[in-house]
Amino acid sequence: MSKIAAIVDEIKALSLLEVKELTDALKETFGVEAIAMGAGAGAAAAAPEVEEKTEFDVVLAGFDAAAKIKVIKVVREVTGLGLADAKKAVEGAPYTLKEAMAKEEAEALKAKLEESGAKIELK
Repeated sequence: MSKIAAIVDEIKALSLLEVKELTDALKETFGVEAIAMGAGAGAAAAAPEVEEKTEFDVVLAGFDAAAKIKVIKVVREVTGLGLADAKKAVEGAPYTLKEAMAKEEAEALKAKLEESGAKIELK
């Protein structure tokens, strides 16, 4: 197996998040942008560069009814709300739990809430 084929096989095994991190690392290291191949290549090169979003809002979009109590407990824990306010927030979904969080923190919070049965959106 050639070196290139081995690299391609490794890339195929990556998750989308890992591919994004790889492209960012290549961009930083070599100072190049990925360009779409095919008919749209010219349009892709002419498109304005979109700045990557760095701050995210964590929004409770809903919850699994069977896990309502667990969701309320986690919402209380992460927001510091009292029991009554956390219950209102969960029952009043969609509800913004945290605003302007770093991507890594927002994804960690999302995972924690989803484990409890919450449905979370990052905006």
